[in-house]
Amino acid sequence: MQNFLEGLPPVVRDSDLWPWGWLSAHPQLFLSGLAFSLSLLGILLVHEFGHYFACRAHAIRSTLPWVLPAPTLSGTAGAVIRIRSRIPNRNALMDVGIYGPLAGYIASLLAIAIGFPLSVRSPIQISGIHFGTQPLTIRLAHGLLLHWYPRLPVFDQSAPHPVLVAGWIGLFITSLNLIPGGQLDGGHILYAISPRIHRLVTILLPYILFAAGIFLWAGWILWGIFLLIPALRHPHVPPEMPLTRGRIALGLFGLAILLLTFTPMPFYDNSLLQLLR
Repeated sequence: MQNFLEGLPPVVRDSDLWPWGWLSAHPQLFLSGLAFSLSLLGILLVHEFGHYFACRAHAIRSTLPWVLPAPTLSGTAGAVIRIRSRIPNRNALMDVGIYGPLAGYIASLLAIAIGFPLSVRSPIQISGIHFGTQPLTIRLAHGLLLHWYPRLPVFDQSAPHPVLVAGWIGLFITSLNLIPGGQLDGGHILYAISPRIHRLVTILLPYILFAAGIFLWAGWILWGIFLLIPALRHPHVPPEMPLTRGRIALGLFGLAILLLTFTPMPFYDNSLLQLLR
């Protein structure tokens, strides 16, 4: 928020990544961070409650959402629910997999619709961590909002309001969850469509992510390692009940959301090759 008020990108100085000293020196500004924090936490919780209510609809026992704090740029490692009973069939698996990203995507769109008009054009270009190629949703939202806000700056040339940053992160988290492998939401969706294709994709995907980490964004390497953990393999779901046409349509809608939110280079100059230079 302080960078936004100064017309700067969200991350410029080292203190933006590790703000504890700055906060201790300016405790009166702590509450200004609530615009970002509450927006992001709201998106995460809406996502997880999408999963939770899908579990309730199919009598699947699960916990309420847990938010995981972490010393990351966003302050969190995301949110999760723990499923405590077996998923009875592939239709239930599709519902549990898709309704989290769907709910989170809608919440992210709301944050973007609020945050874009509050953003301002950045008067200067300054070094720091910059968002990379923008997902299609950001570009479509900007084009739509131009009808009401003709002077709205494009994302890459703005000092984005913290609510817009939270919406961007919400889209990014949605795309990560929709990666079609393992026990990720996208993995649930693909398994519901075809366990055999899910198995093949889960085998190949880590190596694709490793290559993407070398040339595009180093974080893909961590996701590739995540998919290789044996304990996180997808549990067996009874295949007897075929997917209904409505659930197949939901699976295709999940693919559309992935295409609308995915960006291969979320941050510029953060590939493994660039970090090692």
